[in-house]
Amino acid sequence: MEKIIIEGGARLQGRVKISGAKNAALPLIAAAILTDKEMRINNVPHLKDVDTIIRLLRGMDVKIERYGKGEVIADASRIGHIEAPYDLVRTMRASVLVLGPLLARLGKAKVSLPGGCAIGARPINLHLKALEAMGAKINIEHGYVVAEAKRLKGARIYFDIVTVTGTENIMMAAVLADGKTILENAAKEPEVLNLANTLNSMGASIKGAGTDIIEIEGVSKLGGGEYDVIPDRIETGTFMIASAITGGDVEIADCVPENIEPLTIKLMDAGISVNADTTKGCIRVKGGARAKSVDIKTAPYPGFPTDMQAQFMTLMSISDGTSMITETVFENRFMHVAELRRMGADIKVEGNTAVVKGVSKLSAAPLMATDLRASASLILAGLTAEGETIVNRIYHLDRGYESIEKKLSELGARIKRV
Repeated sequence: MEKIIIEGGARLQGRVKISGAKNAALPLIAAAILTDKEMRINNVPHLKDVDTIIRLLRGMDVKIERYGKGEVIADASRIGHIEAPYDLVRTMRASVLVLGPLLARLGKAKVSLPGGCAIGARPINLHLKALEAMGAKINIEHGYVVAEAKRLKGARIYFDIVTVTGTENIMMAAVLADGKTILENAAKEPEVLNLANTLNSMGASIKGAGTDIIEIEGVSKLGGGEYDVIPDRIETGTFMIASAITGGDVEIADCVPENIEPLTIKLMDAGISVNADTTKGCIRVKGGARAKSVDIKTAPYPGFPTDMQAQFMTLMSISDGTSMITETVFENRFMHVAELRRMGADIKVEGNTAVVKGVSKLSAAPLMATDLRASASLILAGLTAEGETIVNRIYHLDRGYESIEKKLSELGARIKRV
C-alpha cells in the first residue's frame, strides 16, 4: 500500500497552480445525463472520485472519455441503464448526484444507498423527500433507492438543513420538471453556483443560485456545450496553510480568492501575511513569526469551511496561545486529533469543540489517515515536524488532491510517495 514520507523543516517557496474543484467537477459530470447532446468539461482534476463517477456513467451507456489535461467529453444520447450499483456508490457518497438527473431525463432510477461515512452519517433523506414532493414514487428495496416519475412536477421545497449535494441533486431534477421549483434554505457554495451557471448555459432557467432561495423554471430539453470547472477552494486553502506553517513564501495561482475569504481572514488574524489579487486570481501567503492562536467555528458557505477545519487545527497546534475549534457541520470530524497528539500536539476534545493549546514544535511519527481532509492535515503536520513523518492510507488523499506531493516538492518540500 502506498504511503507518503516527509522530512520536515523545509521552508516552502515558489508558485503553485490550483487544480479544478472535485466538488464542482462531480455534479457537472452528472449533469451530462440531462442532455442527449455532447458536453465538454474543462479543468477536471485527475482524482479517484472523478474516476468513480466516470465509471458510473459508463455503466449507464454514457460515452465518456478524458482527453488531454483536464478535459472530459460526455455523450449521453444513448443512455440506457438506470442503475448506480453499490460497488461504486459505497466508495463515493457523491454518486447519489445521478439520482436527480436520471429521474428527470428517463423517469426512473435505481441508486444504491450510500452507506456509512467516516466523518458522519450524511443521510440522503432530504433528497428523497424533495423528489417525492415533485411527484416521484420512491421505494427502498434491498439497499437501493428505486424511484419513478413520468415527469417530475415543480414544487416548493424547504431543506431542513443546508445540503450541498441535496441542492445540486434537486436543482438538476428540477431543470426538466413541469413548472417552477423553489428551493429554500439552499446551499450557497461556489460549486452550486458553478453547476447553476453550467445548466443555464445548456438552456435551463435558474435564478438565485448563490443565495438561499433558488428558483428553477422547468424546460423540455437541454443542449450541450463546453464548460469549465472552477478552481478548488479547499486545495487553495491547504496550500495557504502549507506556506504559513512552514514560514514560507508561496504564490497560489489559478484560484478564486473570494471563495476562500473566511480562511484568509482567520490567517490574517493569526498574524500571517496574505495578499490576494482578485483580478489575477492569485494569493501570496508569507509565514514569518509563530502564528497567534485564533478561534474558528465551521459553518456552511460563506462561513469557515468544514473541509478546512483539520488543516487549520494543524496550524493552531503550533501556534502561540490556546484556540477553540468548533465543528458544527459534521458530527465526527475530529479523528485527526489522535494522530496529531502522536506528534506532540496538545488537543482536548469536548463534544463538538477541540481546545488546542499551541506547542513549540511537533515531532515526526508514523501516522494513519482517516479521511480526505484529515490526510491533508497530517501532510501539513509532517511539513513542520522534526524528523521523518510517514503517512499511511493515503488513498484518502488521492480522492481530493491532484498530485499534492509533486506540487509540494516543487515548492521545496522534502516529500515522496513510496
